[in-house]
Amino acid sequence: MNRFVAWWKQENRLQLLGKASLMALLPFLCCLISCAVQGRSIGEVYLPASEWNDELFYFKQVEGIVKFGYPQGYYGFNESHALKLSFAAWSPVLVFPWILWGLLFGWNLLSPIVCNIVLMTVAMFLFVWLVRPTWKQIGILTLLFCLYTLFVRYMLSGMPEVICFAMLIVFYGIAVRYQEKESAVGLVWMFVIAGLLTLMRPYMLLFLLLPVWFWIRRNKWQGIVGSTLVVGAVLVCYALIKHYFGAEYFAPLFFTDWITAFFEQGFVGGVKNFFSTLYWMGKGFLAATIQGFRTGLASGAFFGGYLVMMGVLLWQTVADFVSCKKGKREKYLVIEAHLAFCFVGMLFALLLMYKLTEGSKHLLTFIAVGIFVVSLMKTGFYKKAVLLGAVFAYLYTYQAADPYDYQVPFVTEAEESRLAQWEEAFEEGITLTETAVPNFDNVVIWVFNDETPEGLVNTRWQLLYALPEGMGISCCMRDYVLEHFDSLKSRYIALPAGGEIDAMCREAGYAEIARDKDMAVYQRY
Repeated sequence: MNRFVAWWKQENRLQLLGKASLMALLPFLCCLISCAVQGRSIGEVYLPASEWNDELFYFKQVEGIVKFGYPQGYYGFNESHALKLSFAAWSPVLVFPWILWGLLFGWNLLSPIVCNIVLMTVAMFLFVWLVRPTWKQIGILTLLFCLYTLFVRYMLSGMPEVICFAMLIVFYGIAVRYQEKESAVGLVWMFVIAGLLTLMRPYMLLFLLLPVWFWIRRNKWQGIVGSTLVVGAVLVCYALIKHYFGAEYFAPLFFTDWITAFFEQGFVGGVKNFFSTLYWMGKGFLAATIQGFRTGLASGAFFGGYLVMMGVLLWQTVADFVSCKKGKREKYLVIEAHLAFCFVGMLFALLLMYKLTEGSKHLLTFIAVGIFVVSLMKTGFYKKAVLLGAVFAYLYTYQAADPYDYQVPFVTEAEESRLAQWEEAFEEGITLTETAVPNFDNVVIWVFNDETPEGLVNTRWQLLYALPEGMGISCCMRDYVLEHFDSLKSRYIALPAGGEIDAMCREAGYAEIARDKDMAVYQRY
């Protein structure tokens, strides 16, 4: 008991608890205020009203995992599927906090939103508890957190970005704490978090380099050997997960032609290809960034915020390095330098390996965690905080006009009633086969779009949230369905009502399960 009292009194724990608790309230308050400004509440956030179709895949897969251990039908694209089980193209590790949440508390349309807010709440509390920031640092963090409105947008969504936000925030909190007390437990936790992040998304390997550096500095040869084994094990696990549990996507998730060019064209040809790729992708990146500042183009706005944050990190890293050379101790130099390195590394990865528009959202995690590191920097006149705050306010509030990228989806009575009608229709018309699973008997083809008298129309895919638990969804392009119409594997097909494929289904004698003005669903066999 005396030891606990002594620990509690050390460094004014009561004040620290107050700071951590106040910051833990910030995510919820930001979400609450953002909804209230629109005359809504958090409970009215409604995923089927969203235009982000990735959310459907994440939500329904987690639903199937919570209910059965894994979806009973395949998730894939153009009827691709994983070698083992039934997950889509992305690592199932990416949503493991949602799976745990669903197993503990159940899974419904609000579950990912509530879980996201809780994850950010825990991350904020742990960061403050580990780092013990001053009131000035907390003020800067609060300001930048509120102005970076993408925190709220992604908390109130069914996207797993917030899982990455929260894990990296805690990761850097542990890293700051480790520099003060070089605890083996802290080092282990950094490896665990960075390893999990790498299994989620491979570019997160960049963050594994920080615990590797700490371990080698702590014990050179043990660190080199141990880190090599740990990183190697993580990469092998990622490769196995990708190989066995990942369905083939429409196109490669990332491009490696700049690497294969060295083998196909020789060293000189590979170098030319490398710089040529950087040049042309860099031009596209710069053009999108300019458009982001001029018109609010979302991908360009993400690029712009990323570049400004990277500039601040590099600026502070150089300033602290110069101070160290003059004999001053700079507490956060390693942290700042590592994150700056990660920003530069991810920029090259984006230019060389990703489609710019689709890859832009991957930068949001880096910006989010950058806010927490910037809040710890030395400041006299708040130049860095003011610069970042102004950029965030301009890009993510003033210019954030596109509802697709920034508008939180809220429920309407008509949408809720419509989804209930489809749930009833699916319950009567779709039978989940529970033997020899996963199988194509439990798969609904989501025809992405079709040609109708009104032109090319997308399927009202939001209605697929009404599918029974455990059903698989295969997103198929129109051309694939037309080409393979007589050899499709999936038992069910959902498509735009009144389109060319709708007519083909009727002519083929498929049994119609349900229809409204936007979507028709058939049982093929």
